[in-house]
Amino acid sequence: MNSFYRDPAIRQRLVEFLGGDTLETATALSLGHLDGCVFQRHELRPPSELQWFLDRNLDIARSLADRESLLLHLDIEYVNFDAPAEAHVDPWRTFDLQEPVVRVIEELLVAWGIHPLHVITGQGHHFVWRIRLRSAVAHELAALAPAPELTDACLQRAEAGDSPAAITRHLQDTFSAAALLAEFLAHRIKAEATPRTAVPVEITAVHVGPTRTRQREMISLDISEYGDPLPTRMVRMPFTNYLKPWISGLAARLGLEDELPRVRAIPLHEMDVRQAIKVRQDENDVKELARRADVRIPLEEEGTSRLLRSYLASPLREFHRHYYDTTHDPRETWADTYDRTPLDPLPPCVRSLLEWPNDRLLKPAGMQLLTRALLGEGWHPRHIAGLIRSKFENPSFGWGATWQEYLPAVRADFYTRLFAGQVATGLDRLTDFNCTSTQEKGFCPGPAPGGCSLHRHHQLLSPPSPP
Repeated sequence: MNSFYRDPAIRQRLVEFLGGDTLETATALSLGHLDGCVFQRHELRPPSELQWFLDRNLDIARSLADRESLLLHLDIEYVNFDAPAEAHVDPWRTFDLQEPVVRVIEELLVAWGIHPLHVITGQGHHFVWRIRLRSAVAHELAALAPAPELTDACLQRAEAGDSPAAITRHLQDTFSAAALLAEFLAHRIKAEATPRTAVPVEITAVHVGPTRTRQREMISLDISEYGDPLPTRMVRMPFTNYLKPWISGLAARLGLEDELPRVRAIPLHEMDVRQAIKVRQDENDVKELARRADVRIPLEEEGTSRLLRSYLASPLREFHRHYYDTTHDPRETWADTYDRTPLDPLPPCVRSLLEWPNDRLLKPAGMQLLTRALLGEGWHPRHIAGLIRSKFENPSFGWGATWQEYLPAVRADFYTRLFAGQVATGLDRLTDFNCTSTQEKGFCPGPAPGGCSLHRHHQLLSPPSPP
């Protein structure tokens, strides 16, 4: 353990973020790490074993699951599909690109009366706050939980863990409903931030085409954690190492191992982002910040209740009602339903996603492309999710251990609902639903005999022109 993690102020801030004044009173369910690793349940440790991470100078993340609270978390980051190290090579530019989005988030949250903890990470920002599970707003949220059959599946998966009793039906229901709220918040952010930004703003890291810089770069409103069972998701802790470029192998592949500065995740406290970029690189500055910056996760129940009221009055809420007015076809019928989906009406780029789904259908852009096309064919969005789920659950596609910890039904529902909801509310303008953009994103399998086009499906989804 180096001098950084040995510092008493650093250690106390870590304990606070875990939800207690001591490790014995911490409310976080578990600890893990994020950088360069696939989630493995058996690698999780209880908060009492924080020292194990400190001794190894690791990055550290806490569970999104908590014994007393529901954590609400928004992650935004710069993503570059052509130059994945760009955020680490030129943080000044990439954080400047995010500033209009950050301002929109702050404006929206303060209007609802929500004052989150704001943390700067290696390539973006985290906003996190909480509500007590016994609070009135938590019970209101839990009552909105969709798809009880998926809650059952999540609870069954949680029972295989070390602390199954900690994931109660109330907690899982509240988390499932919080996904709807996070989706609404992301809609608002995207709608208001897009006119202010120089690069696309998308919900999750969905592939985009080249921007004016000729690079496929964007700002991701990453709410993907709500597309998986609660026990599988972690939140990076402030005042911990950020090691992703090194542990993932990115720095080594690009020959940047000794050139990228070592940074820590820090709270944005009494400084602007440009100051934070400097502070996070200096161990002594970070330790000094830890002596004066509290990182307890704020309790924001009144503001969250206002946010909930806004969601309930929104067009997105109406779409969610429509989305859940049906269910996936039962698995035992798939051979006669989803497996018999007519492929001839679909363009080759869409057809190939169903014929060879591993791994392009796992990617958000693949699910977006399929969702748009099948909406144009008149499919109910919940059955689009059912079709995607049927591909994810088909072992003949060689998924290996992909679904060992995650649930195909939950993942398929989340992304289909996300993309179909943007079409239904008009947030998705379909500007990149064309052959050129599909080629630029890397989702075109190549020319088809007789030609191919997305034009018909674009027209089917486009609203009629005014007279």
